[in-house]
Amino acid sequence: MHLQNRVHDSFSNLLSDVHHFIGRCVPLGAPAPGPEWEALALQLFRFQYRNVHVYRVWCRSIGIDAESVTDWKSIPALPTAAFKDFDVSSLDPADRVAVFHSSGTTGTQPSRHHHSEATLGLYEASLEAGFLRGMSPIPESGFRFISLTPEPTSAPHSSLVHMIAHLGRRLSVGKPVFLGRPGVDGWDLPLDGAGETLVQLSREGRPLLLLGTAFQMVHLTDRLAASGSVLGLPAGSRVMETGGYKGRSRTVPREELHALIRARLGLGEAGVVTEYGMSELSSQAYGGEAGLELPPWARLVLVDPETGTEVGDRMPGLVRIVDLANVGSVIAVETGDLAERRGGTFRLLGRAAAAEPRGCSLMTP
Repeated sequence: MHLQNRVHDSFSNLLSDVHHFIGRCVPLGAPAPGPEWEALALQLFRFQYRNVHVYRVWCRSIGIDAESVTDWKSIPALPTAAFKDFDVSSLDPADRVAVFHSSGTTGTQPSRHHHSEATLGLYEASLEAGFLRGMSPIPESGFRFISLTPEPTSAPHSSLVHMIAHLGRRLSVGKPVFLGRPGVDGWDLPLDGAGETLVQLSREGRPLLLLGTAFQMVHLTDRLAASGSVLGLPAGSRVMETGGYKGRSRTVPREELHALIRARLGLGEAGVVTEYGMSELSSQAYGGEAGLELPPWARLVLVDPETGTEVGDRMPGLVRIVDLANVGSVIAVETGDLAERRGGTFRLLGRAAAAEPRGCSLMTP
């Protein structure tokens, strides 16, 4: 009982410390985090090494123990595939109130990321703070949220839908609108109805924020192009696309997709933002064609897929993300994506050769 109490106290303290850290990073002009970030990352790693069984076993299998890690870049990054086959969590099953699944092809085992009330609250604090930073500047009049995904009750295990629903409740002017619906093998988007809804809401004159996966954006812009339509969203409107091309029948480079969206929705150069996230993480990166940027409470390491050693700027590497907001699972995750660093941002290059198709794109028609 005393051991359980100590574990609970340590977990609660870590949650509180990360909450406070994120809160201090919210203002865009806040000073860059100092040594506190690394100290907190190492504390979290050691807690998870002791309390996440599969993580401890895996660390030992590659010759790493809790005390041998002395800097944040040496924290072992667990591959996302482990979330498919194992219970990657320090949470008591009785405390789990939500589980986010990765999207995937029919018949495959999805990744599972469990949350308690406390870790779900931290996840929501992280995604909200990250959104406010990544989507800045936000119009003074605010956005009306329009999502191409199904509503939360139809996709209860989607971290993307949970994210959009939470942000919509907190930040949307007017009730968020969800245009998608569950399909036989993923999500469907009734294209005619979506176009009509966007036209109707545009007449109100308030800036719209249209959110959805990259392939939903492709389907929408293809339909508009086929009819020769340009919607002309209200001034200040934005689009947030969540990426995802691999394994689908139509692949569109990001620059081309953003150009299509701007042309068919009547947006300016800064009108389209990419969001990069996944069910196994609690923080997201944002950016445009020039590159993506993580919030200050998450950091990126790019490594050579063969050697595991860090690569330099403008060199392709496997994406590892160290995310303080992942308190209930593991702080460091290896995603299977390839990217190159460009100063303070990174640019996605696609999936590593042996990686499975991943992401919300596999939930689209």
